[in-house]
Amino acid sequence: MSVSTATSLYTALVDDAGLFPPTSLHMDEALARNRRDRERGSEVLTHRFLCPASRLERLRGMEYRPSRIGLIADTSTLPDWGDLPVDYVETPLPPDTSVEELVGRLGLRDGVRLFAEVPPRKLAMDLPEGVGLKVRCGGATAEAFPPVEHLAQFIRSCAESGIAFKATAGLHHAVRHFDPSLGVDRHGFLNLLLGVCEAVEGRDPAPVLRTTDVGHLVRLATTVSEDTARRARQLLVSYGSCSTSTPIDDLRTLGLIA
Repeated sequence: MSVSTATSLYTALVDDAGLFPPTSLHMDEALARNRRDRERGSEVLTHRFLCPASRLERLRGMEYRPSRIGLIADTSTLPDWGDLPVDYVETPLPPDTSVEELVGRLGLRDGVRLFAEVPPRKLAMDLPEGVGLKVRCGGATAEAFPPVEHLAQFIRSCAESGIAFKATAGLHHAVRHFDPSLGVDRHGFLNLLLGVCEAVEGRDPAPVLRTTDVGHLVRLATTVSEDTARRARQLLVSYGSCSTSTPIDDLRTLGLIA
């Protein structure tokens, strides 16, 4: 097995988005899975449980509590989460609203980090300290998948500006592949990760984002240095996956983790 020397590239990479489509687990099922994942202890998982603000009360009433919660703002105002371990809030950046205005409107507690979702073709901007961006890599329709050029532009801009970002939606497998049900190429999370590595080394991430050559991606992954991995993961904080087993299975199948 050819295991990458930069194993930190995959550490704490995947957030738990079990409540979201297409898995759409019930709250009790999603929490039971999160508990099992914590007990198994894979380093690939953050164990951060992504929960819509509209379902926070349901989560609060459950016996089991995740160790970390990422709150997805799907309501006009954020609920008071009390003693729940919320460390991230993710919300779309409304049109004609600055990030500073958004931060002021949300009134976040100290220690809670904000990720503002922007269109993939939007360039990175000056952000207050502790604020990052969020990019959507897919969805339920073909139109929801950003072209490689737009995603590459976003990554380059974040790398040049030193802006951390999270990714969401569409990254169901490690390697880019065609989805016949939607008639579109799905971005691969390994493509994304290695595209960020390319960007921090001053190269265009587009060729890596576009490739479907599994062997080429594995060869690239096994040559990533620890310094590049560290800088890449300072940019790409994590991505949300409705499956917490598929990313691990894919990385093992490719020989990139033991």
